[in-house]
Amino acid sequence: MPALTLPRRDSAATINVQQRFSFGGWRQQVPGPKRYRAAWISDTHLGTRGCNTTALLDFLRETDFDTLYIVGDLIDIWSLRRATYWPQQHNDVIQKILRKARKGTRVVYIPGNHDELVTSFCGTYGNIEIKENAIHVTGSGERILIIHGHELDVVVSGSGRMKWLAFAGDLGYQFLLSLNPLINFVRRRFGLGYWSLSAYAKRRVKDAVSFIGKFEAAVAHYAERYRVDAVLCGHIHSAAIREFGAISYYNCGDWVESCTALVEGDDGMISLVNYHSFSASGRAVTPTTDSARANALVAKSSSGFNNS
Repeated sequence: MPALTLPRRDSAATINVQQRFSFGGWRQQVPGPKRYRAAWISDTHLGTRGCNTTALLDFLRETDFDTLYIVGDLIDIWSLRRATYWPQQHNDVIQKILRKARKGTRVVYIPGNHDELVTSFCGTYGNIEIKENAIHVTGSGERILIIHGHELDVVVSGSGRMKWLAFAGDLGYQFLLSLNPLINFVRRRFGLGYWSLSAYAKRRVKDAVSFIGKFEAAVAHYAERYRVDAVLCGHIHSAAIREFGAISYYNCGDWVESCTALVEGDDGMISLVNYHSFSASGRAVTPTTDSARANALVAKSSSGFNNS
């Protein structure tokens, strides 16, 4: 499986590192779940056909963590308002998260724009906390502001007359996603790997690329007011680790296409992991340098898998 880095927008702040892959027999080599100090997932979009629950359940079963941050859009209320879609696997994801909380994992849920109704229930419920944002301190002392990211999206948080554009964009994205199964059915018949039309369109449309770059810079600038070392978000379905001046920027991606998460080891080092179900049962992991003190950052993706 080819290993490629994410398209970098700051060439001075990105370096290549050796990637570790595990194929067939991976579960036999690791007797129990891999434990991390913390993990971040976002944009699972439960309640939509695009949610990759197979990969998400694999991640939740094969990893444990002291703290799990759900960085918004856990449940896609926008989609559920249009049509009810809730298969058993989506329920299994909720049950798995609740089970981890009962066993001692601290779960911090930061609602996004697709599940903004949950902000009405901010508070602490046992080991589960619902908050509008959070500050995480890594094992190495790095302070990270955690937000979903829609706060910095002008289309979403703008005036009422502009908000309809966000819904229109969501419908267009869901349409492109709906074409992916048919496209990949044909590709598999010819022995080809997974490919995403929606991700291809997003990478090729100049305005989308420009929006992502501006969004990342805006989030990093926004974090400065909190006097933190880094900011971590989701929202744009584009996993990344990069640096903007003194602020490090993390995005944990999504569980619709790229199926990525960020994890922190006991030493405070943060890595991006890929759990895509089309990854030949392998798990790609890219270690990163502690961004609070690093002069360079690591970004990872598989171009055939990482999207939107």
